[in-house]
Amino acid sequence: MIHPRHAFDDAGQANVFRFFDELAPPDQDELTRQAVAIDLEEIDRLVETLVRSPGEGNEARSSALEPADFIPLPENGGDAALWSRAREAGEAALRAGRVAAFTVAGGQGTRLGFDAPKGTFPVTPVREASLFQVFAEKIRAAGDRHGKPVPWFIMTSEVNHTDTVAFFEKNGYFGLDPERVMFFSQGLMPAVDDAGKILMESKHRIALSPDGHGGSLRALVRSGAIAKMEAAGVDIVSYFQVDNPLVRCVDPAFIGFHLLNGSELTSKALPKAYPEEKVGVFCRLDGQAVVVEYSDLPERLATERDAAGELRFRAGSIAIHVFDREFVKRVGGGTSSVALPFHRAHKKVPFINADGEKVEPAGPNAWKFEMFVFDALPFARHPVIVETAREDDFSPVKNAEGADSPETCRDDQLRQFARWARAAGIALDTDETGLPAFAFEVSPLFADTAERFVEAWKALAEKPSIGPGTVLGG
Repeated sequence: MIHPRHAFDDAGQANVFRFFDELAPPDQDELTRQAVAIDLEEIDRLVETLVRSPGEGNEARSSALEPADFIPLPENGGDAALWSRAREAGEAALRAGRVAAFTVAGGQGTRLGFDAPKGTFPVTPVREASLFQVFAEKIRAAGDRHGKPVPWFIMTSEVNHTDTVAFFEKNGYFGLDPERVMFFSQGLMPAVDDAGKILMESKHRIALSPDGHGGSLRALVRSGAIAKMEAAGVDIVSYFQVDNPLVRCVDPAFIGFHLLNGSELTSKALPKAYPEEKVGVFCRLDGQAVVVEYSDLPERLATERDAAGELRFRAGSIAIHVFDREFVKRVGGGTSSVALPFHRAHKKVPFINADGEKVEPAGPNAWKFEMFVFDALPFARHPVIVETAREDDFSPVKNAEGADSPETCRDDQLRQFARWARAAGIALDTDETGLPAFAFEVSPLFADTAERFVEAWKALAEKPSIGPGTVLGG
């Protein structure tokens, strides 16, 4: 077998193996393992197209953008009968065992001051259950309700894979069958300098970073997850990110719209709260559905309003999707006609120089390459966008304080529990925002929607009083 250093020499990347001969055998093995995983032809192509001769930005085509159409909620003018049909279609798919949950969970809790996988972060108001536990209970509840367990695929990263698996093992997989929970790691891409040379983190380690949430589709294929789904009869993949405990992990109506429209990719849209909200926006460009990043949408479009006073470009992308399995195989397989594009990001990356000395750059010195999952939209047949309600589906934990923090997420959970309680006729004092005066909690194993809460509450022979610290179903 030819050693990979020869391929790197031929590709003009001899610097990667500059110190190889002085390394100890274990370090030589680690560098070799990293090197063989790198597609040098892909790196050369990305350097040529994104570093040496980058094209013009999205701004050049902004004049052609139009707002994307979406299916509105019944309370916002949507067809209630259509929503009912969609829910029935989704429930039938769940009963048939056609649906898998897929969580993108490669991040650490660093921005939260939490040195562990983000999915292990305690997020609920009373039990302090982790994000992973909340999702596990929602997935368990869906399986129990429809008579077929929902398999769960979790994409980790090189940084948190071992700790994530250990967390599930320590907690008994939260009652799920371990055979139906599959972990696999996200792909990595090397960082390059302005000359296109791959940077080294140390003498025996390449400077690598995750290939973006769009890399999740490629990882599904390369890990064997798609093959496992196919063997299990799963053809619908419900995608969500690890930071959002309100998400409906497997939403029957959402899945149903996907099926009724013969869609390969269905996405949830959230009406933007204000023009500057940092979410991408669903648009149409040259007749195709696309997502434009908030930073790429010109201010004049971001602030434009329609005759009703609503933001014209208001359909915000919140990274909740349903994929057709064969579409993932096609896009994640990476054939030239349907491969997701890479984007570049200019970042500060510490590296070692030709003398083996560590360099801490003062400013951005490297290019990282990543894919965005929403770039799959233009490749999908019959893409569908479905409106969702913020209070029912979206309250991410991204920052230690302020917006999208543990505090705001906790309050949003409490407001949701209070709405459900009131829908069941339970008297509960709240402030003007709907926040109850005390903390209580509803486990997804008791109910995961208002409708199911009402049913579960009515079914209780002895109804507990709801007070500080009450937990239903946990």
